[in-house]
Amino acid sequence: MARFLDQSLFAELAEKAASSPRGRHHHNFHQMEEPCHRLAVSLQPTTYVPPHRHLSADKAETLLVLKGRLGLLIFNEAGEVIAKRVMQAGGECSGVDLPPGVFHGLAVLEPDTVMFECKAGPYRPVGEGELAKWAPREGDAEVAQYQRWMLAQFE
Repeated sequence: MARFLDQSLFAELAEKAASSPRGRHHHNFHQMEEPCHRLAVSLQPTTYVPPHRHLSADKAETLLVLKGRLGLLIFNEAGEVIAKRVMQAGGECSGVDLPPGVFHGLAVLEPDTVMFECKAGPYRPVGEGELAKWAPREGDAEVAQYQRWMLAQFE
Protein backbone atom coordinates (compact mmCIF):
# COMPACT_ATOMS: atom_id res chain seq x y z
CA MET A 1 0.00 0.00 0.00
CA ALA A 2 1.32 3.44 -0.88
CA ARG A 3 2.03 5.80 2.00
CA PHE A 4 2.03 9.49 1.17
CA LEU A 5 4.48 11.89 2.76
CA ASP A 6 1.86 14.51 3.55
CA GLN A 7 0.90 16.97 6.27
CA SER A 8 -1.15 14.39 8.16
CA LEU A 9 1.89 12.09 8.39
CA PHE A 10 4.09 15.02 9.46
CA ALA A 11 1.61 16.02 12.19
CA GLU A 12 1.39 12.43 13.45
CA LEU A 13 5.17 12.12 13.59
CA ALA A 14 5.60 15.53 15.27
CA GLU A 15 3.13 14.56 17.98
CA LYS A 16 4.99 11.30 18.62
CA ALA A 17 8.36 13.08 18.68
CA ALA A 18 7.04 15.70 21.12
CA SER A 19 5.89 12.98 23.51
CA SER A 20 9.10 10.94 23.18
CA PRO A 21 11.77 11.34 25.87
CA ARG A 22 14.37 11.48 23.06
CA GLY A 23 12.48 14.22 21.17
CA ARG A 24 12.29 12.28 17.92
CA HIS A 25 10.30 9.59 16.17
CA HIS A 26 11.10 7.38 13.16
CA HIS A 27 8.58 6.08 10.64
CA ASN A 28 10.05 3.29 8.52
CA PHE A 29 8.80 2.80 4.98
CA HIS A 30 10.95 -0.34 4.76
CA GLN A 31 11.32 -3.70 6.46
CA MET A 32 14.55 -4.00 8.46
CA GLU A 33 16.04 -6.66 6.14
CA GLU A 34 15.43 -4.64 2.95
CA PRO A 35 18.50 -3.42 1.04
CA CYS A 36 17.30 0.20 0.95
CA HIS A 37 16.18 1.90 4.15
CA ARG A 38 13.75 4.79 3.75
CA LEU A 39 12.37 6.63 6.74
CA ALA A 40 10.75 9.86 7.84
CA VAL A 41 12.15 11.23 11.09
CA SER A 42 10.43 13.92 13.12
CA LEU A 43 12.75 15.90 15.39
CA GLN A 44 12.13 18.39 18.16
CA PRO A 45 14.73 21.00 19.26
CA THR A 46 15.36 19.00 22.45
CA THR A 47 16.70 15.97 20.59
CA TYR A 48 20.43 15.33 20.44
CA VAL A 49 21.87 13.79 17.29
CA PRO A 50 25.51 13.25 18.25
CA PRO A 51 28.28 13.57 15.70
CA HIS A 52 28.75 10.22 14.03
CA ARG A 53 29.76 8.60 10.77
CA HIS A 54 28.97 5.43 8.88
CA LEU A 55 32.12 3.48 8.07
CA SER A 56 30.73 0.73 5.84
CA ALA A 57 31.45 1.45 2.19
CA ASP A 58 27.76 0.89 1.39
CA LYS A 59 26.42 3.33 4.00
CA ALA A 60 26.20 6.62 2.11
CA GLU A 61 23.31 8.60 3.62
CA THR A 62 20.91 11.08 2.06
CA LEU A 63 18.91 13.50 4.22
CA LEU A 64 16.12 15.73 2.87
CA VAL A 65 14.22 18.22 5.03
CA LEU A 66 10.51 17.90 4.30
CA LYS A 67 9.29 20.33 6.97
CA GLY A 68 11.13 22.80 9.19
CA ARG A 69 14.87 23.48 9.47
CA LEU A 70 17.98 21.54 10.45
CA GLY A 71 21.55 22.68 10.93
CA LEU A 72 24.10 20.21 9.54
CA LEU A 73 27.63 20.24 10.93
CA ILE A 74 30.42 18.33 9.17
CA PHE A 75 33.54 17.63 11.21
CA ASN A 76 37.08 16.46 10.58
CA GLU A 77 38.64 13.63 12.60
CA ALA A 78 39.68 16.07 15.36
CA GLY A 79 36.15 17.42 15.82
CA GLU A 80 36.68 20.75 14.07
CA VAL A 81 33.78 22.02 11.98
CA ILE A 82 34.82 21.97 8.34
CA ALA A 83 31.39 22.74 6.86
CA LYS A 84 27.98 23.77 8.06
CA ARG A 85 24.70 24.36 6.32
CA VAL A 86 21.12 25.18 7.16
CA MET A 87 18.81 22.74 5.42
CA GLN A 88 15.23 23.95 5.10
CA ALA A 89 12.13 22.60 3.44
CA GLY A 90 11.57 24.80 0.39
CA GLY A 91 14.78 26.72 1.11
CA GLU A 92 17.98 27.27 -0.83
CA CYS A 93 19.35 23.97 0.53
CA SER A 94 16.93 21.22 1.49
CA GLY A 95 19.26 18.28 1.96
CA VAL A 96 22.61 16.57 1.73
CA ASP A 97 24.14 13.39 0.37
CA LEU A 98 26.88 12.20 2.76
CA PRO A 99 29.49 9.68 1.65
CA PRO A 100 30.59 6.99 4.10
CA GLY A 101 33.16 8.03 6.70
CA VAL A 102 32.10 11.68 7.10
CA PHE A 103 31.48 12.82 10.68
CA HIS A 104 28.22 14.76 10.85
CA GLY A 105 25.75 16.00 13.45
CA LEU A 106 22.38 17.72 13.35
CA ALA A 107 20.94 20.65 15.27
CA VAL A 108 17.16 21.04 15.14
CA LEU A 109 16.40 24.69 14.38
CA GLU A 110 12.60 24.54 14.30
CA PRO A 111 10.00 22.52 16.23
CA ASP A 112 8.23 19.69 14.39
CA THR A 113 10.98 19.35 11.79
CA VAL A 114 10.65 16.28 9.55
CA MET A 115 13.40 14.82 7.39
CA PHE A 116 13.52 11.92 4.97
CA GLU A 117 16.53 9.63 5.33
CA CYS A 118 17.75 7.03 2.89
CA LYS A 119 20.70 4.65 3.25
CA ALA A 120 21.58 1.05 2.53
CA GLY A 121 20.16 -1.68 4.72
CA PRO A 122 20.05 -3.93 6.52
CA TYR A 123 20.10 -2.06 9.82
CA ARG A 124 23.35 -2.23 11.77
CA PRO A 125 23.83 -0.59 15.18
CA VAL A 126 26.49 2.11 15.37
CA GLY A 127 29.82 0.30 15.40
CA GLU A 128 33.30 0.88 16.74
CA GLY A 129 34.73 4.19 15.54
CA GLU A 130 31.41 5.53 14.24
CA LEU A 131 30.55 7.74 17.24
CA ALA A 132 32.87 10.73 17.61
CA LYS A 133 35.23 10.34 20.57
CA TRP A 134 35.31 14.14 21.02
CA ALA A 135 31.53 14.57 21.48
CA PRO A 136 29.35 13.44 24.38
CA ARG A 137 27.20 10.35 24.01
CA GLU A 138 23.44 10.60 24.30
CA GLY A 139 22.60 10.70 28.03
CA ASP A 140 25.97 12.14 29.14
CA ALA A 141 25.97 15.14 31.49
CA GLU A 142 27.79 17.27 28.88
CA VAL A 143 25.08 16.89 26.22
CA ALA A 144 23.17 20.09 27.08
CA GLN A 145 26.30 22.24 26.83
CA TYR A 146 27.44 20.58 23.59
CA GLN A 147 23.96 20.91 22.11
CA ARG A 148 23.96 24.66 22.90
CA TRP A 149 27.31 24.92 21.12
CA MET A 150 25.92 23.08 18.08
CA LEU A 151 22.91 25.42 17.94
CA ALA A 152 25.15 28.48 18.31
CA GLN A 153 26.90 27.53 15.05
CA PHE A 154 23.74 28.66 13.25
CA GLU A 155 23.07 32.00 15.02
